[in-house]
Amino acid sequence: MHAQQPSALSLFSGAGGFDLGMRKAGFNLLACVERDPFCCATLRANFEREQVATRVIENDIRNIDPEQLRVALGLQVGELDLLFGGPPCQAFSQIGKRLALQDERGMLFFEMARFAQVFRPRVMLIEQVKGLLNAPDHQGVMGGVMQLMLNALAALGYQVQWQVLLAADYGVPQLRQRVFIVALREKMPFAFPEPTHRPPSQNQSLFGLPRYQTVGDVLADLPPPHTKEAYSGSDSHVDITPAGDRFRIHGVPEGDHLAAQQHLPAAQRCTLTKKDTTKFRRMSRYSPALTLRCGEVFFHPSEDRYLTVREYMRIHTYPDNYILKGAIRGRSGRVRDLDQYRQIANSVPPRLAEHLGRAILTSLQAVPVQEMLV
Repeated sequence: MHAQQPSALSLFSGAGGFDLGMRKAGFNLLACVERDPFCCATLRANFEREQVATRVIENDIRNIDPEQLRVALGLQVGELDLLFGGPPCQAFSQIGKRLALQDERGMLFFEMARFAQVFRPRVMLIEQVKGLLNAPDHQGVMGGVMQLMLNALAALGYQVQWQVLLAADYGVPQLRQRVFIVALREKMPFAFPEPTHRPPSQNQSLFGLPRYQTVGDVLADLPPPHTKEAYSGSDSHVDITPAGDRFRIHGVPEGDHLAAQQHLPAAQRCTLTKKDTTKFRRMSRYSPALTLRCGEVFFHPSEDRYLTVREYMRIHTYPDNYILKGAIRGRSGRVRDLDQYRQIANSVPPRLAEHLGRAILTSLQAVPVQEMLV
Protein backbone atom coordinates (compact mmCIF):
# COMPACT_ATOMS: atom_id res chain seq x y z
CA MET A 1 0.00 0.00 0.00
CA HIS A 2 2.80 2.44 0.87
CA ALA A 3 4.57 1.69 -2.41
CA GLN A 4 1.58 3.11 -4.24
CA GLN A 5 -0.61 5.96 -3.06
CA PRO A 6 -0.40 6.78 0.65
CA SER A 7 -3.51 5.68 2.52
CA ALA A 8 -5.95 7.88 4.41
CA LEU A 9 -9.03 7.51 6.60
CA SER A 10 -11.52 10.35 7.02
CA LEU A 11 -13.60 10.88 10.17
CA PHE A 12 -16.46 13.41 10.44
CA SER A 13 -16.33 13.62 6.64
CA GLY A 14 -19.31 15.90 6.08
CA ALA A 15 -19.77 16.88 2.44
CA GLY A 16 -16.24 15.80 1.61
CA GLY A 17 -14.30 19.06 1.17
CA PHE A 18 -11.43 17.86 3.38
CA ASP A 19 -11.51 14.49 1.61
CA LEU A 20 -11.49 16.04 -1.84
CA GLY A 21 -8.41 18.09 -1.03
CA MET A 22 -6.55 15.10 0.37
CA ARG A 23 -7.40 13.00 -2.67
CA LYS A 24 -6.19 15.78 -4.98
CA ALA A 25 -2.96 15.93 -2.97
CA GLY A 26 -2.39 12.26 -3.76
CA PHE A 27 -3.91 10.20 -0.93
CA ASN A 28 -5.89 7.01 -1.44
CA LEU A 29 -8.98 7.55 0.69
CA LEU A 30 -9.97 4.14 2.04
CA ALA A 31 -13.14 5.13 3.89
CA CYS A 32 -15.21 8.04 5.21
CA VAL A 33 -17.12 8.00 8.49
CA GLU A 34 -20.13 10.33 8.63
CA ARG A 35 -23.53 10.08 10.30
CA ASP A 36 -25.53 12.77 8.44
CA PRO A 37 -27.63 11.08 5.72
CA PHE A 38 -27.55 14.04 3.32
CA CYS A 39 -23.76 14.26 3.60
CA CYS A 40 -23.42 10.53 3.04
CA ALA A 41 -25.58 10.81 -0.08
CA THR A 42 -23.31 13.62 -1.27
CA LEU A 43 -20.19 11.50 -0.69
CA ARG A 44 -21.63 8.47 -2.45
CA ALA A 45 -22.79 10.50 -5.45
CA ASN A 46 -19.33 11.95 -6.02
CA PHE A 47 -17.45 8.70 -5.47
CA GLU A 48 -19.79 7.05 -7.96
CA ARG A 49 -19.30 9.88 -10.46
CA GLU A 50 -15.51 9.61 -10.14
CA GLN A 51 -15.61 5.80 -9.96
CA VAL A 52 -13.73 5.87 -6.67
CA ALA A 53 -13.85 2.78 -4.43
CA THR A 54 -13.90 4.70 -1.12
CA ARG A 55 -16.26 3.20 1.45
CA VAL A 56 -18.86 5.48 3.04
CA ILE A 57 -19.67 4.37 6.58
CA GLU A 58 -22.94 6.00 7.64
CA ASN A 59 -22.93 5.77 11.41
CA ASP A 60 -22.34 7.72 14.59
CA ILE A 61 -18.60 7.50 15.18
CA ARG A 62 -19.21 6.54 18.83
CA ASN A 63 -20.86 3.34 17.62
CA ILE A 64 -17.85 2.25 15.58
CA ASP A 65 -15.19 -0.10 16.89
CA PRO A 66 -11.93 1.18 15.37
CA GLU A 67 -10.30 -2.25 15.73
CA GLN A 68 -13.04 -3.87 13.65
CA LEU A 69 -12.73 -1.09 11.08
CA ARG A 70 -8.95 -1.49 10.88
CA VAL A 71 -9.35 -5.21 10.16
CA ALA A 72 -12.12 -4.56 7.64
CA LEU A 73 -9.88 -2.14 5.77
CA GLY A 74 -7.06 -4.69 5.68
CA LEU A 75 -4.63 -2.50 7.59
CA GLN A 76 -1.92 -3.54 9.99
CA VAL A 77 -1.33 -1.45 13.12
CA GLY A 78 0.84 1.49 12.08
CA GLU A 79 0.21 1.04 8.37
CA LEU A 80 -2.29 3.87 7.84
CA ASP A 81 -0.51 6.95 6.55
CA LEU A 82 -3.04 9.64 7.46
CA LEU A 83 -6.01 9.87 9.81
CA PHE A 84 -7.84 13.17 9.43
CA GLY A 85 -11.10 14.90 10.27
CA GLY A 86 -12.93 17.99 11.46
CA PRO A 87 -15.06 17.08 14.52
CA PRO A 88 -18.22 19.14 15.10
CA CYS A 89 -17.23 22.65 16.14
CA GLN A 90 -20.42 24.01 17.73
CA ALA A 91 -19.25 23.30 21.27
CA PHE A 92 -16.20 25.54 20.74
CA SER A 93 -17.57 28.11 18.29
CA GLN A 94 -17.50 31.76 19.29
CA ILE A 95 -20.96 32.06 17.72
CA GLY A 96 -22.64 29.43 19.89
CA LYS A 97 -22.98 28.90 23.62
CA ARG A 98 -19.41 27.59 23.90
CA LEU A 99 -20.20 24.81 26.34
CA ALA A 100 -17.04 22.93 25.30
CA LEU A 101 -16.90 19.59 27.13
CA GLN A 102 -20.34 20.14 28.69
CA ASP A 103 -21.68 19.75 25.15
CA GLU A 104 -21.55 16.15 23.89
CA ARG A 105 -20.29 17.47 20.56
CA GLY A 106 -17.20 18.73 22.35
CA MET A 107 -16.37 15.20 23.45
CA LEU A 108 -16.42 14.05 19.81
CA PHE A 109 -13.13 15.91 19.44
CA PHE A 110 -11.46 13.09 21.39
CA GLU A 111 -12.74 10.40 19.02
CA MET A 112 -9.74 11.32 16.88
CA ALA A 113 -7.43 10.12 19.67
CA ARG A 114 -9.50 6.94 20.18
CA PHE A 115 -9.03 5.99 16.54
CA ALA A 116 -5.35 6.97 16.58
CA GLN A 117 -4.72 4.64 19.51
CA VAL A 118 -5.90 1.69 17.41
CA PHE A 119 -4.69 2.60 13.92
CA ARG A 120 -1.40 4.26 14.96
CA PRO A 121 -1.36 6.38 11.78
CA ARG A 122 1.87 7.95 10.65
CA VAL A 123 0.20 11.38 10.64
CA MET A 124 -2.97 12.84 12.13
CA LEU A 125 -4.62 16.05 10.94
CA ILE A 126 -7.46 17.71 12.86
CA GLU A 127 -9.40 20.84 11.86
CA GLN A 128 -11.24 22.97 14.40
CA VAL A 129 -12.54 26.50 14.99
CA LYS A 130 -10.32 29.08 16.67
CA GLY A 131 -12.56 28.93 19.75
CA LEU A 132 -10.87 25.62 20.59
CA LEU A 133 -7.75 27.50 21.66
CA ASN A 134 -9.42 28.91 24.79
CA ALA A 135 -12.24 26.41 25.29
CA PRO A 136 -12.43 25.42 29.00
CA ASP A 137 -12.00 21.89 30.30
CA HIS A 138 -14.15 20.26 33.02
CA GLN A 139 -12.36 22.33 35.67
CA GLY A 140 -13.02 25.53 33.76
CA VAL A 141 -9.39 26.04 32.77
CA MET A 142 -9.31 28.19 29.64
CA GLY A 143 -7.51 26.39 26.83
CA GLY A 144 -7.90 23.17 28.78
CA VAL A 145 -9.60 21.23 25.98
CA MET A 146 -6.72 21.87 23.59
CA GLN A 147 -4.22 20.85 26.26
CA LEU A 148 -6.13 17.63 26.96
CA MET A 149 -5.91 16.70 23.28
CA LEU A 150 -2.22 17.58 23.08
CA ASN A 151 -1.59 15.44 26.17
CA ALA A 152 -3.60 12.53 24.74
CA LEU A 153 -1.63 12.59 21.48
CA ALA A 154 1.69 12.95 23.29
CA ALA A 155 0.82 9.90 25.41
CA LEU A 156 0.40 7.96 22.16
CA GLY A 157 3.90 8.97 21.10
CA TYR A 158 3.01 11.77 18.72
CA GLN A 159 4.76 15.09 18.30
CA VAL A 160 2.20 17.82 17.77
CA GLN A 161 2.21 21.12 15.91
CA TRP A 162 -0.70 23.44 15.38
CA GLN A 163 -1.34 26.62 13.48
CA VAL A 164 -4.23 28.95 12.64
CA LEU A 165 -4.55 29.19 8.86
CA LEU A 166 -6.47 31.81 6.89
CA ALA A 167 -8.08 30.24 3.83
CA ALA A 168 -7.61 33.41 1.75
CA ASP A 169 -3.83 32.95 2.06
CA TYR A 170 -4.17 29.78 -0.02
CA GLY A 171 -6.31 30.98 -2.91
CA VAL A 172 -9.72 30.52 -1.27
CA PRO A 173 -11.91 33.64 -1.70
CA GLN A 174 -12.98 33.58 1.94
CA LEU A 175 -11.65 35.09 5.18
CA ARG A 176 -12.02 31.81 7.03
CA GLN A 177 -9.68 31.08 9.95
CA ARG A 178 -9.35 27.60 11.40
CA VAL A 179 -6.96 25.75 13.71
CA PHE A 180 -5.15 22.79 12.16
CA ILE A 181 -3.43 20.28 14.43
CA VAL A 182 -0.81 17.97 12.94
CA ALA A 183 0.37 15.01 15.01
CA LEU A 184 3.44 13.16 13.76
CA ARG A 185 5.01 9.90 14.72
CA GLU A 186 8.57 10.47 15.92
CA LYS A 187 11.46 11.56 13.68
CA MET A 188 9.28 13.13 11.01
CA PRO A 189 9.83 16.68 9.79
CA PHE A 190 6.82 18.82 8.97
CA ALA A 191 6.19 22.42 7.92
CA PHE A 192 2.80 24.02 7.40
CA PRO A 193 2.35 25.20 3.81
CA GLU A 194 3.51 28.70 2.96
CA PRO A 195 0.83 31.14 1.76
CA THR A 196 0.25 31.30 -1.97
CA HIS A 197 -1.74 34.56 -1.97
CA ARG A 198 -1.55 37.90 -0.15
CA PRO A 199 -3.85 40.90 0.29
CA PRO A 200 -3.13 43.63 -2.27
CA SER A 201 -1.77 45.94 0.45
CA GLN A 202 1.09 43.50 1.12
CA ASN A 203 2.08 42.98 -2.50
CA GLN A 204 4.48 45.84 -3.04
CA SER A 205 7.10 43.80 -4.89
CA LEU A 206 6.99 43.24 -8.64
CA PHE A 207 7.42 39.53 -7.90
CA GLY A 208 5.02 39.34 -4.95
CA LEU A 209 2.42 36.63 -4.45
CA PRO A 210 -0.88 36.85 -6.34
CA ARG A 211 -3.53 38.97 -4.61
CA TYR A 212 -6.38 37.36 -2.73
CA GLN A 213 -9.13 35.78 -4.79
CA THR A 214 -12.37 37.73 -4.48
CA VAL A 215 -16.06 36.92 -4.63
CA GLY A 216 -16.22 38.69 -7.98
CA ASP A 217 -13.37 36.57 -9.36
CA VAL A 218 -15.19 33.30 -8.75
CA LEU A 219 -18.78 34.31 -9.48
CA ALA A 220 -18.24 36.38 -12.62
CA ASP A 221 -18.84 33.66 -15.22
CA LEU A 222 -21.84 31.95 -13.58
CA PRO A 223 -25.15 32.25 -15.45
CA PRO A 224 -28.27 33.62 -13.72
CA PRO A 225 -29.64 31.11 -11.19
CA HIS A 226 -32.68 28.94 -11.82
CA THR A 227 -35.94 29.86 -10.18
CA LYS A 228 -37.37 27.35 -7.72
CA GLU A 229 -40.15 26.58 -10.18
CA ALA A 230 -37.78 25.96 -13.10
CA TYR A 231 -35.08 24.06 -11.22
CA SER A 232 -34.82 20.37 -12.05
CA GLY A 233 -31.08 19.83 -12.32
CA SER A 234 -28.27 18.91 -9.94
CA ASP A 235 -26.01 21.99 -10.09
CA SER A 236 -27.54 23.60 -6.95
CA HIS A 237 -27.62 26.97 -8.72
CA VAL A 238 -31.14 27.90 -7.70
CA ASP A 239 -32.57 31.07 -6.15
CA ILE A 240 -34.70 30.24 -3.09
CA THR A 241 -34.95 33.78 -1.67
CA PRO A 242 -38.42 34.51 -0.22
CA ALA A 243 -40.12 37.77 -1.13
CA GLY A 244 -39.79 39.10 2.43
CA ASP A 245 -36.01 38.80 2.37
CA ARG A 246 -35.80 40.39 -1.09
CA PHE A 247 -37.62 43.38 0.39
CA ARG A 248 -35.34 43.55 3.42
CA ILE A 249 -32.04 43.39 1.51
CA HIS A 250 -33.10 46.02 -1.05
CA GLY A 251 -31.08 49.18 -0.58
CA VAL A 252 -28.25 47.56 1.42
CA PRO A 253 -24.96 48.60 -0.22
CA GLU A 254 -22.49 46.05 -1.56
CA GLY A 255 -20.28 44.70 1.20
CA ASP A 256 -22.53 46.04 3.98
CA HIS A 257 -25.33 44.77 6.25
CA LEU A 258 -28.92 45.81 6.93
CA ALA A 259 -28.55 46.77 10.60
CA ALA A 260 -26.16 49.59 9.64
CA GLN A 261 -28.67 51.20 7.27
CA GLN A 262 -30.39 53.54 9.68
CA HIS A 263 -31.91 55.51 6.80
CA LEU A 264 -34.00 52.51 5.73
CA PRO A 265 -37.54 52.06 7.17
CA ALA A 266 -37.91 50.42 10.58
CA ALA A 267 -40.22 47.86 8.97
CA GLN A 268 -37.26 46.76 6.85
CA ARG A 269 -34.69 46.66 9.65
CA CYS A 270 -37.13 45.08 12.15
CA THR A 271 -35.40 43.91 15.33
CA LEU A 272 -31.81 43.90 14.06
CA THR A 273 -29.23 45.45 16.38
CA LYS A 274 -25.73 46.84 15.91
CA LYS A 275 -24.36 43.38 16.74
CA ASP A 276 -26.14 41.78 13.77
CA THR A 277 -23.31 42.39 11.33
CA THR A 278 -23.64 39.06 9.52
CA LYS A 279 -27.45 39.04 9.18
CA PHE A 280 -28.79 40.36 5.88
CA ARG A 281 -25.21 40.85 4.75
CA ARG A 282 -24.21 41.48 1.15
CA MET A 283 -20.88 40.20 -0.04
CA SER A 284 -18.56 42.45 -2.03
CA ARG A 285 -17.22 41.56 -5.46
CA TYR A 286 -13.91 43.21 -4.60
CA SER A 287 -12.83 41.21 -1.56
CA PRO A 288 -12.94 37.65 -0.22
CA ALA A 289 -16.19 36.57 1.43
CA LEU A 290 -16.66 36.48 5.16
CA THR A 291 -16.60 32.98 6.65
CA LEU A 292 -19.56 31.05 5.29
CA ARG A 293 -21.84 30.17 8.20
CA CYS A 294 -24.50 27.60 8.96
CA GLY A 295 -27.02 29.94 10.58
CA GLU A 296 -27.37 32.53 7.83
CA VAL A 297 -27.01 32.72 4.07
CA PHE A 298 -25.17 35.73 2.69
CA PHE A 299 -26.61 37.86 -0.10
CA HIS A 300 -25.42 38.46 -3.63
CA PRO A 301 -23.22 41.57 -4.12
CA SER A 302 -25.58 43.34 -6.50
CA GLU A 303 -28.83 41.36 -6.72
CA ASP A 304 -31.62 41.22 -4.13
CA ARG A 305 -31.24 37.51 -3.43
CA TYR A 306 -29.28 34.96 -1.45
CA LEU A 307 -26.11 33.57 -2.88
CA THR A 308 -27.01 30.19 -4.34
CA VAL A 309 -25.51 26.95 -3.07
CA ARG A 310 -23.47 26.77 -6.28
CA GLU A 311 -22.08 30.24 -5.56
CA TYR A 312 -21.24 29.08 -2.04
CA MET A 313 -19.40 26.14 -3.57
CA ARG A 314 -17.40 28.47 -5.81
CA ILE A 315 -16.46 30.59 -2.77
CA HIS A 316 -15.39 27.40 -0.96
CA THR A 317 -13.36 26.14 -4.00
CA TYR A 318 -15.43 23.05 -4.79
CA PRO A 319 -15.19 22.10 -8.47
CA ASP A 320 -18.26 22.73 -10.63
CA ASN A 321 -18.80 19.02 -11.24
CA TYR A 322 -19.17 18.31 -7.51
CA ILE A 323 -22.69 17.15 -6.65
CA LEU A 324 -24.55 17.97 -3.46
CA LYS A 325 -27.48 15.88 -2.27
CA GLY A 326 -30.22 16.72 0.20
CA ALA A 327 -32.52 19.67 0.72
CA ILE A 328 -31.79 23.28 -0.20
CA ARG A 329 -33.43 25.05 2.72
CA GLY A 330 -33.92 28.67 3.67
CA ARG A 331 -31.56 30.88 5.61
CA SER A 332 -32.29 29.93 9.21
CA GLY A 333 -33.92 27.43 11.52
CA ARG A 334 -32.88 24.27 13.29
CA VAL A 335 -32.58 21.15 11.17
CA ARG A 336 -31.75 17.55 11.93
CA ASP A 337 -29.99 16.80 8.66
CA LEU A 338 -27.55 19.14 6.94
CA ASP A 339 -29.05 21.03 4.02
CA GLN A 340 -26.75 21.97 1.15
CA TYR A 341 -25.78 25.40 2.49
CA ARG A 342 -24.75 23.87 5.81
CA GLN A 343 -22.86 21.07 4.10
CA ILE A 344 -20.64 23.66 2.45
CA ALA A 345 -20.30 26.00 5.44
CA ASN A 346 -19.29 23.09 7.70
CA SER A 347 -16.62 21.77 5.36
CA VAL A 348 -12.92 22.45 4.89
CA PRO A 349 -12.28 24.32 1.62
CA PRO A 350 -10.84 21.71 -0.77
CA ARG A 351 -8.07 24.01 -2.02
CA LEU A 352 -6.78 24.65 1.50
CA ALA A 353 -7.04 20.93 2.28
CA GLU A 354 -4.98 20.12 -0.80
CA HIS A 355 -2.17 22.44 0.32
CA LEU A 356 -2.13 20.74 3.72
CA GLY A 357 -2.21 17.33 2.08
CA ARG A 358 0.80 18.15 -0.06
CA ALA A 359 2.73 19.35 2.99
CA ILE A 360 1.95 16.09 4.79
CA LEU A 361 2.90 14.08 1.73
CA THR A 362 6.28 15.79 1.71
CA SER A 363 6.82 14.67 5.32
CA LEU A 364 5.75 11.09 4.61
CA GLN A 365 8.12 10.86 1.67
CA ALA A 366 11.01 12.16 3.76
CA VAL A 367 10.96 9.20 6.16
CA PRO A 368 11.15 5.52 5.15
CA VAL A 369 8.13 3.48 6.29
CA GLN A 370 10.19 0.99 8.31
CA GLU A 371 11.49 3.82 10.52
CA MET A 372 7.93 4.80 11.35
CA LEU A 373 6.55 1.43 12.42
CA VAL A 374 6.09 1.24 16.18
